[in-house]
Amino acid sequence: MAHVLARLRGVKLDEIELVLLSDAAEHAERGMTLEHLWQNADDQEEVLFLFQADDLNQAREYIAELHEQAKKAFPGMPLPVILFLN
Repeated sequence: MAHVLARLRGVKLDEIELVLLSDAAEHAERGMTLEHLWQNADDQEEVLFLFQADDLNQAREYIAELHEQAKKAFPGMPLPVILFLN
């Protein structure tokens, strides 16, 4: 089973949770389901989240597309570090 692990700094857990919940339907259309959302106990402005992914290549393409759009719309916005796991 494939997974996508994201680590994002400079954000609050409740902010990211709202974004992930509002994007859940689109994620599902792209074969991604949020499994876990964590806040770093030692750094309150770092969150990690884990998606199950039906297809890692599709997930890569989708995330690259999202990041490109975010860079254009919000230069300087923190983007997560992404790990694709098999």
